[in-house]
Amino acid sequence: MCRNIRPLNNFAPPATPDEVSAAALQYVRKVGGASKPSTANAAAYDEAVAEIAATTQRLLDRLVTVAPPKDREVEAAKARARAAVRYGA
Repeated sequence: MCRNIRPLNNFAPPATPDEVSAAALQYVRKVGGASKPSTANAAAYDEAVAEIAATTQRLLDRLVTVAPPKDREVEAAKARARAAVRYGA
């Protein structure tokens, strides 16, 4: 999985359409092997991003959990702490 794709499920507030699209874009770039597609492939990339974003949103809408929603700020702080340990403060 691409390291830039973040979990989107079970957050308060829920993932925004922009976050879903950003995750779809990262996925398509990883699978397609290019962060900036050629002009000949731009339409294929754009279509794939739209389809994957729609599918991702449907998945997020259908997932069920009994866990309480995670707080974005708390999770971001945890990620910063992990990064500080990994890369040094």
